[in-house]
Amino acid sequence: MTQQALLKMDAETAHGATITALRLGLAPEQSHADSPELRTRLCGMELNNPIGMAAGFDKNAEVPRQLAQMGFGMVEIGTVTPRPQSGNPKPRLFRLPSAQGVINRMGFNNEGHDAVFARLRGLRVPAALGVNIGANKDSEDFVADYVLGVQKFADLADYLTANISSPNTPGLRNLQSDEALRRLLGELLAARAKAKTRVPVFLKIAPDLDEAALDVIAKGVLATDLDGLIISNTTTARDTVAGLDNADEAGGLSGKPLFERSTQKLAQMRQRVGDLPIIGVGGIHSPQSALAKFEAGANAIQLYSALVFGGLDLLDTIKRGLVAAVRTHGKTNIDQLVGSQTADWAAGKARP
Repeated sequence: MTQQALLKMDAETAHGATITALRLGLAPEQSHADSPELRTRLCGMELNNPIGMAAGFDKNAEVPRQLAQMGFGMVEIGTVTPRPQSGNPKPRLFRLPSAQGVINRMGFNNEGHDAVFARLRGLRVPAALGVNIGANKDSEDFVADYVLGVQKFADLADYLTANISSPNTPGLRNLQSDEALRRLLGELLAARAKAKTRVPVFLKIAPDLDEAALDVIAKGVLATDLDGLIISNTTTARDTVAGLDNADEAGGLSGKPLFERSTQKLAQMRQRVGDLPIIGVGGIHSPQSALAKFEAGANAIQLYSALVFGGLDLLDTIKRGLVAAVRTHGKTNIDQLVGSQTADWAAGKARP
C-alpha cells in the first residue's frame, strides 16, 4: 500500500492498515548491516543504531519483530495499562498535512498488560525492546499502576518507560510535580529492585514544562538511580500551527511543529542532568533534524509522526544522513557529536 493511498484514508484507519500490513510481512526488511558509525551503547544495551520507533505506533506489541527487521535499533511498544481500555471516542487522530503535524487524543487505548505480555513472551526481537507503561484513566492510584507495569514487564523488556506526560489522561501530568514525582520514582525503582534483572527505566516528560519544572524533575531524578529520560511527549501548545485545519482539536501535537520546542527542552535538561542518558523524540523529520537532536544532547532518538508523511523509507534516509554527518565532522561514531550544540539549543539560538 502506497503512502499516497494511506494519506487518503482516515488517520486512524490508515494506522490500522499499516499495522496489518506489517503483521502480514509486507514491510521491507533491512538488507545490509548498519554502519559502525551508528553503533551505540545505551544503559548497557548494545544498539546497531540509535534510532527507535517511538511508543504510540505499536500500542499492543503486534509488530515489534517486524519493526526491528526494518532496521530500527530500538522498538518501544505501548503505552500499556494494567487493564484494557478503549481510549477516547473517535475521531481522535488528526493530520495537519501542510505542517507535517499530527494531533491525537487517543487516551491510552490498548489491550492491557496480560494481552501484551502474552504476545511478547518468548518473542525474539532483533533490537532493543522497550515497553512503555501507563495508568488506566479510571485508576484510583496512578502510581500503583506504574508499579504493576514494572512488575509485569521488568523481566521481559530490554528497557521500560514510565509515560507520565500524555496530555490525554486527566491528571497524569501532575506526576511530574515534586512530591508526586518522588513517590513515583521511589516506588517504581523499588519494584525494579525486586525483579530478576535490573532493567533500565526511563521517564518520559512533557515539552510544556517551564525551567522551574525542569529543575524539579532534574533534582528528583538525580536523587535516584533512574537510568534516563525521554524528551519529549506531545505538546498542548498550538502556536506553531495556529489557523490550520484541525489545529483546534484537543489533544497532543506531534510531528515537525514540535521539533524546536522539544529540542530546546532536551538541551535545557541536558544542562541539568550531566551525563544521564537521554532519548530525544519530537518532530524529527529529516537527517538534519535527527542530527540536531544529538547535537542538543540526545544519546539516541525516536521517530513516529514523520513516518506518516515521509513513509518508512525515512528511516534509511536518516541513517545515511547521520553517517555522512559523522564523517563530515571527522569523527568515527555518532556519540562523538552528542551535546556539541547543547548551549545554543538551550538558549534558543540553534536551528537544524
